[in-house]
Amino acid sequence: MRLLAVGLMLGLVGALPAQAAAPPRYEAENATISQGVVESNHTGFSGTGFVNGDNVAGSYTEFTVNAAAAGTATISIRYANGTTANRPSDVSVNGTVVAAAKAFNPTTNWDTWDTATVTAQVNAGANKVRLTASGAGGNPNLDYLDVDVAGPTTEYQAENATLNQATVATNHTGYTGTGFVDYVNTVGSYVEFTVNAPTAGNYDLTLRYANGTTTDRPVDVAVNGTVTTPGASFPGTGNWDTWKDKSVPAALVAGANKVRLTATTANGGPNLDKLTAPTPTDTENPTPPANLHVVGDVKPYQVDLAWDPSTDNVGVAFYQIYNGGNVLKTVSGSITSATLTGLTPNTRYDLNVHAVDAAGNSSDVSNVVVITTPPSDDATPPTVPGNLRAVSAGSTSVTLAWDAATDNIGVTGYNVYKDGVKFATVPDLTATADGLTADTTYSFAVEAFDANNNLSPRSPAIQVKTSSTAIGGDPIYDKDINTKMDLPWGITFLPDGSALVAERDRFEVVRVTPDGTRTVVGKITEAVTTGGEGGLLGLAASPNFATDHYVYAFHTAASDNRVVRFKYENGAIGAREPIVTGIAKSHYHDGGRIKFGPDGMLYITTGNAENDTLSQNLNSLNGKILRVTPTGAGAPGNPFPSAPRVYSLGHRNPQGIAWDSQGRLWESEFGNSTWDELNLIQPGKNYGWPNCEGKCSDSRYVNPVQQWDVASASPSGLEIVNDWIYMAAVRGQRLWVMKITGNTTDTPRAFFNGRWGRLRTVVKTPDGGLWLTSTNNDKNGGTPSVLDNVIVRLKFAGAPFSLTSTAFAANGTIPVKYTCQQDGVSGNDISPPLAWAGAPAAAKSYAITLIDTANSNKHWVIWDVPAAKSSLPEGLGLGYDVPNQSPAKQKAMSSGNKSLQYFGPCPGGTSHKYEFTLYALDTATLPGVTSSSTVAAVETAIQAHDLASVKLAGNSDAHT
Repeated sequence: MRLLAVGLMLGLVGALPAQAAAPPRYEAENATISQGVVESNHTGFSGTGFVNGDNVAGSYTEFTVNAAAAGTATISIRYANGTTANRPSDVSVNGTVVAAAKAFNPTTNWDTWDTATVTAQVNAGANKVRLTASGAGGNPNLDYLDVDVAGPTTEYQAENATLNQATVATNHTGYTGTGFVDYVNTVGSYVEFTVNAPTAGNYDLTLRYANGTTTDRPVDVAVNGTVTTPGASFPGTGNWDTWKDKSVPAALVAGANKVRLTATTANGGPNLDKLTAPTPTDTENPTPPANLHVVGDVKPYQVDLAWDPSTDNVGVAFYQIYNGGNVLKTVSGSITSATLTGLTPNTRYDLNVHAVDAAGNSSDVSNVVVITTPPSDDATPPTVPGNLRAVSAGSTSVTLAWDAATDNIGVTGYNVYKDGVKFATVPDLTATADGLTADTTYSFAVEAFDANNNLSPRSPAIQVKTSSTAIGGDPIYDKDINTKMDLPWGITFLPDGSALVAERDRFEVVRVTPDGTRTVVGKITEAVTTGGEGGLLGLAASPNFATDHYVYAFHTAASDNRVVRFKYENGAIGAREPIVTGIAKSHYHDGGRIKFGPDGMLYITTGNAENDTLSQNLNSLNGKILRVTPTGAGAPGNPFPSAPRVYSLGHRNPQGIAWDSQGRLWESEFGNSTWDELNLIQPGKNYGWPNCEGKCSDSRYVNPVQQWDVASASPSGLEIVNDWIYMAAVRGQRLWVMKITGNTTDTPRAFFNGRWGRLRTVVKTPDGGLWLTSTNNDKNGGTPSVLDNVIVRLKFAGAPFSLTSTAFAANGTIPVKYTCQQDGVSGNDISPPLAWAGAPAAAKSYAITLIDTANSNKHWVIWDVPAAKSSLPEGLGLGYDVPNQSPAKQKAMSSGNKSLQYFGPCPGGTSHKYEFTLYALDTATLPGVTSSSTVAAVETAIQAHDLASVKLAGNSDAHT
């Protein structure tokens, strides 16, 4: 018999809550297969393939299904049968056939899928579901199982209990079921229920009763013959038609329990309607597995591991072995060893183990064992990559693609050459050469290598000439901002153009200026590490920072992940105020990105804390995108009334969010071992984890817009500028760039391949560029004592977005003519001529503000300047409707006519800087503002519709 172990045991997949009722899914390609293979040569399947069993009786596919509690399971089997004959199968659960010769009738063709359903009892924890072909034609093609386990009965009607000196009656109203029990008025009369408990534990039993007298009718509550609650009180309820609940504790054993309620007075007991015994929620985590160690020698493709068993109040259901944050293998809770196969030679692995119980509670991580597999004896090089070609060429970049090489073991990656010099090493079939010169011919070639560093011959070189026209969204390295950072994770810019940066493992908030000056302004002393990906993560300045001075941070604390806010004033951070707590933390999968959206609400990405059940559980904040008010409450308009902070669910480890010109939210997300994702987020939608990784044929979930092999991406930070998406890749060590086109993007292109290592955060800057950060040496808690990461500035290949004036140079002196000194009276001043260029193509209007940076006084704002304009003349006139500039509007500080015309600088001096800020907006008419709005209110509305902005600063020459 041929036994193909495609996968040993699937991780626990939790049942969805009612609002998103989708049962857990088990893909056939991850099951254990006897006499069959995984294929993908037909369409319409879910996951990465389906199982094609051999055409012989006895071939089988066996799934391992995990149930949080014992109960009745509805097992939905998705299959295809392209023949004209039934292909029956014996369906067994834990070795017992529950559906003999279950029919799997023809589905017209092999690309058409249908569903067959069986019901069966399952146990708490792991269950084996096997489909064994009972005919010579074998099984049908199998795609997956959906397994929906109904919980055990928790409600027991009194009329079905065992009665002694009591009768069933119906002469009062309000009871449930078919009647109630009326005790005989004597000591010793009783009602005895048989309560089936799925697991041993402490239960709260609820007794529904009526007592139409004014006298208490106590009873002794006994469990399995032992009185546990003597003289439990059942006081009067007003009349015999009024029912109330009485709770009593009871320690039940797994299985059948006898619960007897015996009257202790001559009045007998109360009238009893029913007993309810809800299963207690198991929230206790298993202990961490200890003493993870290597058994024997590490081999090129294999390693043997063992560990000490975990303990749990109910029992360990299974162990998961991880490499970093990615699951490599799952084994039963009764097994404390594993052999990892399919490893890659010459490769580092950070191995750890988690214990998981049947309720999905996951332990903390075991000790981490770092191994490096040795070289193998493979000496055969890969074949030459074929069909090297340029798929795009701008004035500063060329994007290449090629066909895959082949290898006797497997191709690991490719080295890419420009004019004979290697410029990129990539794991996939594309790379972009950047920083090129326009109208210049370059020579490119590529070679493949395997895990043993056997090199193929280089491909024939191709010649590519750059164009004279830039691809407008292409990033170009501009300069280093700072090369002495810890792990620069979160970045938020302040009104003065500097940024606050979160250093993950030092827990420090650092102010970094555009010239790279680094100043520690405080430490989040409540932050702790998880020894993996936790620590001080996202930062976001309040949209009203100029007035409220709030900065928000996502950090790991002693008990959870949380979002806090603090004030940044006088160069220092203040006390932290928690606004969202209770986000589960773990060694890996902590999420952590926070940003304010165009609607002024705070968006928070949360990881699943290495507990897959949480992503689909609306009672958990994990595996979600949250949307909250600035005080942490659920934001108005969120889609789930029962989960007021949740915006979307079904996420694994999202770490990037950004908005496009239409105000749509995009998200980047780490996959497990197959696909990373770029998603277009819609409120209330489910993005599939853990039932889908990448695109899958399941209408319950939203497919990603783009997906990448995890070696190519592992994406963290995300930014959007002028509808160009920039996605920082950690493991992929590159910046992915793509243009939004409708509801999708063009073909993603990979920039800066390996140049700065693991890329974490990308964020647009007030001066019209991007800051990009690296977080190398970030595994297992990082190296906080070493400052070895970078922040670099990128610029764009097209003409930069710029604001200029013929009256004064950038950072020069604003002439007296354009200040209050020109007539000696503040307000109603002469505005300078302003011009701009390089605006985003998506701009629908412009707005300009003038702000005194020394005291944050907001002098003047003009908005609804048509997109067709590229300048404003000197001396704009008086009026809310700007004369000769229709439909532009303006407001200024002060009141009366002074509030309806340009209000120029007054105080002078080289340290008194004023800033004109030009905004490109995504709307032709700014909503929510009127002639009574203040400059500050208009500025807030502008920033909610900002596509890009650029500043023109100058010092006032006024002396009065």
